[in-house]
Amino acid sequence: MKYIKTKRLIMRDWKQSDIPEFVKMNRDQDVRRYFPNMLSAEASEKLAVDIQKDIEDRGFGLFAVERRDTGEFIGFTGMQVLEENGPFRLEILPCIEIGWRFSKKHWNQGFATEAARGVLKFAERHTDIKKVYALAAERNVPSINIMKKIGMEKVDVFNHPQIIDGHSLKKHVIYDIELEKRRRFSL
Repeated sequence: MKYIKTKRLIMRDWKQSDIPEFVKMNRDQDVRRYFPNMLSAEASEKLAVDIQKDIEDRGFGLFAVERRDTGEFIGFTGMQVLEENGPFRLEILPCIEIGWRFSKKHWNQGFATEAARGVLKFAERHTDIKKVYALAAERNVPSINIMKKIGMEKVDVFNHPQIIDGHSLKKHVIYDIELEKRRRFSL
């Protein structure tokens, strides 16, 4: 089982007991505000299984996040591979993307930033990943603020091809961070 520990959190493999809260989280309109749709219970369950398989196959992925004080599953944070043959074409592909999603009751407590920093530290110490990207709808100011807090810089804007023209989520931003620079500054 994979573990990343921070002061208040544990990023770990997924457990079957995480699934009901994950399903609930993906049905919350506020949590899904910057996504074009809700996820069904079946889609959420399949996503959790696929995420865990990624962790097992690659040694990293979108880890389940648990509070150390309560043992409660609160969301996910981690990295995933965006493939060239994926749903859209960008110059940066293939690449490693960092991402997060948390239950609403755990927002505005610094958990996403803390977890993302923990994942970046894990990537620096345990992988040969050189650069990490983050993509978000341009309107997703909360996620963009996290990107900035963890040291990422804006590198591009693009129109998401899977979102219809005229939709408020069409325009997306790309941020990145070079782990080599972080490694040099943290020595």
